Amino acid sequence: MLKQRIITALILLPIALCGFFLLNGGDFALFIGVVVTLGAWEWARLAGLVGQALRVAYAAVVAGLLMLLYLMPELAPWVLGASVLWWGLATWLVLTYPRSSELWASVACRLLIGLLILLPAWQGLVLLKQWPLGNWLIMAVMVLVWGADIGAYFSGRAFGKRKLAPQVSPGKSWEGVYGGLALSLVITAAVGIYRDWSIGELLLGLLGAGVVVLVSVVGDLTESMFKRRSGIKDSSNLLPGHGGVLDRIDSLTAAIPVFAVLLWAANWGVM
Repeated sequence: MLKQRIITALILLPIALCGFFLLNGGDFALFIGVVVTLGAWEWARLAGLVGQALRVAYAAVVAGLLMLLYLMPELAPWVLGASVLWWGLATWLVLTYPRSSELWASVACRLLIGLLILLPAWQGLVLLKQWPLGNWLIMAVMVLVWGADIGAYFSGRAFGKRKLAPQVSPGKSWEGVYGGLALSLVITAAVGIYRDWSIGELLLGLLGAGVVVLVSVVGDLTESMFKRRSGIKDSSNLLPGHGGVLDRIDSLTAAIPVFAVLLWAANWGVM
């Protein structure tokens, strides 16, 4: 398994880096769209669509909606606004699982939730790419999430005692969340000092980073919740040793649109 993980990572990492940072405009939107469409194919299974034809059809619908969003950029605020509302609701659903699962038990509801997760993630990345320092903004949100994951892993292993959401993901602890949050805030503070932010900008940056990290945890737990409900360990086997696409981007699907909204609200993304 470790050998598979390493080989897959060595193959995918340069492809991902080139796609994220070398492509622009329609090429970038298409690259991210392919990733999101694969995620949609996986989500269809979590939603209860067993037949391959139905899963492909759902992925095709998502691809069509991405095309619509690309052709109608004025829809971006609505898509990102819906995402913020969804992740607020998702937080409550995770905290009250399994009792809350009856609210989204139907296939139709789970398919709709898939749209609320996948479409804003694509929209957020496309929007970030268009702003000045777009590549750096994309790197920033990724570093925040990766930093939180690393901090949570080591902090959870060393100090983890209180379970975060035992009904959803028994391995995660509050101590892990605190460790991940702390590391991400340290990274943010270091960037702020390096870029000579004012005290106000630094405090605002730390607050925003904290929100992004916490919502990324919700994104991770949300996919875990749907997998647990479906009795599925991995979203697919597309990435040997890593599971599926959704297993790799679950935290980012929540973090990216919220990150974009916060930058938009603070007017940082257009500076």
